[in-house]
Amino acid sequence: MSINVVLFEPEIPQNTGNIARTCAATGTKLHLIKPLGFSVSDKQLKRAGLDYWDLVDITYYEDLDEFLKINDKKEIYLSTTKANKFYSDVSYSDDCFIVFGKETKGLPENLHELYPENRIKIPMIQNEHARSLNLSNSVNIVLYEALRQIKFPNLI
Repeated sequence: MSINVVLFEPEIPQNTGNIARTCAATGTKLHLIKPLGFSVSDKQLKRAGLDYWDLVDITYYEDLDEFLKINDKKEIYLSTTKANKFYSDVSYSDDCFIVFGKETKGLPENLHELYPENRIKIPMIQNEHARSLNLSNSVNIVLYEALRQIKFPNLI
């Protein structure tokens, strides 16, 4: 069992590489929903993930429909600025899925409609110029709270 980080159509290879490195270091499964905004052989992606790639358990999905079909009975949280509750207000299980949107557009509306009660956000100031945090930073903040709640399994 482990926490599952899901990236919906990630666009920036460095973010995905950094997230993959975090997943490798925490035993977290990484799920990537296509289309990706880069090639998985991208030099920047490889550099950001350093030599951790062989330590990452990655699952690829052709699209959101495939992800939902395979994981339809799972506990799924959506990390979004459109949420009413904070990421620290929910109780994570050790096999939950935390979905993060693409860097430029976030998550699609139909996903919000499927999980309206499971939307979470990271608190930040309300400002037209500070719309969101960097994707890899957001993943780290939420992931470590979920890991803390389940007592950091297999981590020292």
